[in-house]
Amino acid sequence: MRKNPLTMPRRSFLATGAASLALPTIARAQGRPLKIGYVSPQTGPLAAFGETDNFIVDALRAAIAGGIETASGRRDVEIILRDSQSQSSRAAEVAVELIDSEEVDLMLVSATPDTTNPVSDQCELFQVPCISTAAPWEAWYFGRGGTPDSGFDYGFHYFFGLNDAIDIYTATWNRVDTNRKVGCLFPNDADGAAWSNPQVGLPFHLPNKGYEVVDPGSFANNTDNFSAHINAFKEEGVEVITGVLNPPDWNTFWRQAQQQGFRPRIATIAKALVFPAAVETLGPLADGLTCEVVWSPFHPFTSSVTGQSAGDLASAWTEATGKAWTPPLGWTHSIFEIAIDTLKRSADATDREANREALAATNLSTIFGPVNFAAGPFGRNVSITPTVGGQWSVGADGALSLDIIANDTLPEVPITAELRELAT
Repeated sequence: MRKNPLTMPRRSFLATGAASLALPTIARAQGRPLKIGYVSPQTGPLAAFGETDNFIVDALRAAIAGGIETASGRRDVEIILRDSQSQSSRAAEVAVELIDSEEVDLMLVSATPDTTNPVSDQCELFQVPCISTAAPWEAWYFGRGGTPDSGFDYGFHYFFGLNDAIDIYTATWNRVDTNRKVGCLFPNDADGAAWSNPQVGLPFHLPNKGYEVVDPGSFANNTDNFSAHINAFKEEGVEVITGVLNPPDWNTFWRQAQQQGFRPRIATIAKALVFPAAVETLGPLADGLTCEVVWSPFHPFTSSVTGQSAGDLASAWTEATGKAWTPPLGWTHSIFEIAIDTLKRSADATDREANREALAATNLSTIFGPVNFAAGPFGRNVSITPTVGGQWSVGADGALSLDIIANDTLPEVPITAELRELAT
């Protein structure tokens, strides 16, 4: 019987996490609280990225309720959340508010270049140390004007890169005998620009892996007609589909593809297919779709703050919400691990320059995996984290499960099912 990775064993959060959450109170915290600002899309088309924010932040507030040990003694920590509303302009606006009005000591931001980049730009401008995640590192680094010779002073990012995505995508596709023609779907946004970039994106990497790129051109987000793309894919005999889409756009494309008789043998889509809440809206049409899996209950990592394993964290989420595990649990928890570790190691946690220096020196094992900014590309600013491949299954009762079907890039994550071709 195939294991269902979305259905984790029910275990008591008190049993698995309480001991690690109960930190000793050595002394009464002194001085003003240290402030961490966090910007993410909690509403709008990208809301699935922020679904776990309140759950994670509430748990971490409890974990550090007695304060943290810093160079100047035990200090309380205040976490301030702001919603980007899935808009770049709003992300920049709330970042300035956190910097100027709240005077945060450290900024955190996650979820696609539309959020990470404007917040990181404001932090660079105002010289505030910033930790960023949940966007391909090239989209964050090159998308903001970074070069191999010139990076950033205040921004630090961790996530997979486009080359890493292509490695796991092609490892997945190689399990199916196709004509190796790949139809690409690139929106006219920051993510689409990065993934379609001829120097660092799919058009560069896929031919090197032996796949032919079929790109009918970009499209506007929230489009309601993909007929031109579908017709181009049919004319070229495309058997593999990939791209990076918001969930509503992928749902529109996939339903229209079925209606117009386009039946690829495999479809691997970034962003839209990562979250159970987004995938379940497709109903039976979700069966067999594939995606990258940046974090799962099977990843062999533990939290540096609570001691929870990936499985423990997923179980705690399911017990508290009744919902299936979702990858933002891992990256949202880990970004706060890095923040807490930075403030603990800083020579003066109330000084942004000292925090920047501590952040640059980060070398931490988190629930999302190892993060070491000095070991990434160009030796600064970026730490690359691996991803594996997953495939969605829809049971007879309509229940979703996400199986791990490719682990070539991270063998420590177990395979839970064999890849299936899409129904034709």
